[in-house]
This record gives sequence, structure tokens and C-alpha cells, in this order.
Amino acid sequence: MSDKFNQAIEKIDAANANDPNLMDDGGQMRPLELVHAERRTEWIYKLAGAEASEELLLAARGQHIRRWEIPRDAYPRDRAGYLKWRNDLKIFHAEKTTDIMKAAGYSDEAADRVTSLILKKRLKLDSEVQALEDSLCLVFLETQFSEFAKKEADKITDILRKTWRKMSPEGQQFALQLPMREDDRKVVEAALAG
Repeated sequence: MSDKFNQAIEKIDAANANDPNLMDDGGQMRPLELVHAERRTEWIYKLAGAEASEELLLAARGQHIRRWEIPRDAYPRDRAGYLKWRNDLKIFHAEKTTDIMKAAGYSDEAADRVTSLILKKRLKLDSEVQALEDSLCLVFLETQFSEFAKKEADKITDILRKTWRKMSPEGQQFALQLPMREDDRKVVEAALAG
């Protein structure tokens, strides 16, 4: 990868290292968004292989950059509030990621591509957008699903079905192979059977 790529990744990681929310990452408590960014990158390599573009890798790394700065609680707790929060986040993440890219020397064209990826334009039509979406879903399933299923038990079936529809067949196959607690696996199987 290019020097500008390495510089941009370093800056994105430095921003995400400031996340006050921590998660257990193999027995070590680390910033949540930094761990998620690293895992999305790992999934991109599994989904897109060695030919993954710098733009796709940068979008995966910056997809949730500084996410904690725009908390869900700052928006109404209804569907419209949720959708506004999600849209505002996507724009924020795209702007923060492309600002870092431009400072590292990337062209406006490369920055526009990353914006398109982060905004998930042409999902199901653009293989890189689909790989990014799959990586997001897979990280959710491996790191947040179990806790979320307990907290949102009445909504989890619908959430799983929507998540599943957004994924590619390859992403779905990876999801089915994820290690899960037995009760979580039963929730997934019931949601997918219905």
C-alpha cells in the first residue's frame, strides 16, 4: 500500500483510539471503534481478497470514525429519529474520513469514492459497497449481537431479518460460520426460518 494510505490509516486509527467506550478484545480492554475498524478491515480482506482497493479499505476503517461524538440519545427515540441519526452519522463519517485522506494527499476523486462507499450508494449493485456492508453486518454479529439480543429482545427478529437481506450470499455464509453461544444461534435460526 502507498505511503498516503498508511498515513491515512494511522490518522483514522488515532481518532478511533480516543473512543471512551471500551470492549474486551481477547482479554484486553480496547477502544470499541478502533477494534471494530480493525475487524471490518479483516473482513474486507476475507470478502474482497488481496485486490481490495485502497478506497474500500479506507472506507472500512473510517466507516464509524468518532461515532461516539454523535450519540443515539441525542435524537428522538422513534423511527424518524433513528433514521436521522443514521444519516447524520454516515455524512459525519464520510467527511471525517475524506478530510484525513485529503490531508494525506489523496485526490478528490478518491475521496468521492470513499464517500460513496461510506454512504452505501448502490448497495447490491456495487461489489465494494456490498463488501463494506457485509463487513459491518459481520462485525455486528460477532461483537454486539449477543448483548443487543438481550436488550432488544422484542425487536431482534426483525433486526436480524433486515440485516440478512442486506448481506450478500457470501457474507451470509460467513455469518453462519461465526462462533456463537447456543441461545444466540437459536435466535438467529428462528429469525431466518420465519
